[in-house]
Amino acid sequence: MSEKNSYDVLGLEKGTVRLLDYTPLWAELYQEEAKRIRTAIGHLIIDIQHVGSTAIPGIKAKPILDIIVGVARIGDARSCQGPLEAIGYDYIVHAGLTNDHVFGKGVARTHFLHVVEYGSAEWTNPLRFRDRLRKDAGLAQEYDRLKEELKERFGNNPAEYTSEKLRFIREVIAA
Repeated sequence: MSEKNSYDVLGLEKGTVRLLDYTPLWAELYQEEAKRIRTAIGHLIIDIQHVGSTAIPGIKAKPILDIIVGVARIGDARSCQGPLEAIGYDYIVHAGLTNDHVFGKGVARTHFLHVVEYGSAEWTNPLRFRDRLRKDAGLAQEYDRLKEELKERFGNNPAEYTSEKLRFIREVIAA
């Protein structure tokens, strides 16, 4: 691992929006975490992917790794709870997402783990968004500028910050 450590590049206090410059360390930290997740619930996993802005080189991101786990049936997500809690995740009961079981890690959040049905829209949409931005630097920079603007407007309101990004995200996925 590089000179920076995970404490320098991961962790976001509740109620704040902070953006960091992209670092390749995020990819390394994802690989390490994916191994822990596979050890805990590998028997249920069809696939696991790094999504969100920390998975898109060249753009700023909130210092939280977003990970998506595809399982055969959404009902399998409940079987993940105990093993994921054993490796430091907590189940976010009121995440408000349909067909997406969300787990968080850390008091200052370092990871969000989404357990969804493999092949569903909840699986394909984050991958489509990530892949479009990875392939189109102009689109990635447009998203980067939007996030900076929203951080200035909603730096103490993460829910509003995220809500305001959704129009852009939906447009990219639909294109």
